[in-house]
Amino acid sequence: MSTDERGPGADGAAAGPSVEDGVRTMLLLMPRMVGRAKRMRVPEELRSFDLAPRHLSLLSYLLFDGPMSVNELARRLEVAPATVSLMVSDLSRQGILERREDPADRRRTIVSVAGAHLPAIEGWLALGARAWRTALEPLTPAERRTFIDTLRRYEQAVSDADGG
Repeated sequence: MSTDERGPGADGAAAGPSVEDGVRTMLLLMPRMVGRAKRMRVPEELRSFDLAPRHLSLLSYLLFDGPMSVNELARRLEVAPATVSLMVSDLSRQGILERREDPADRRRTIVSVAGAHLPAIEGWLALGARAWRTALEPLTPAERRTFIDTLRRYEQAVSDADGG
């Protein structure tokens, strides 16, 4: 019997699934989620570009948080600045990103989404953002933190297991 069927826990709160029931549910749910994410169509005006999942993360930061430096993007993406610099160079050459000198520190480069591609990128990311808002809004801040931390631990465990 799953824990879900056992009624409220000792504190009166609804009991959740056992670890094994949770694992079973996630093993069934994750492939469907990944499959749906993979089927998200790249907007027509962006299809000629060679965009990969790593670009989606970079573009998401720039879209949601605004222009930032290469070093800040690297910190947030948890990769080396040289890796981000290569991605920014590639996307800048294609006209997707714009680079400009930081007026406060001319040694720094500030990166932003090119205005011409902003509507297409916003549209591309909007579906996923709306779905995450629907999933996260009913949760308390503590529940959101637990959910996000759990996904991070899962991602780290998978990465550790495959040596990546």
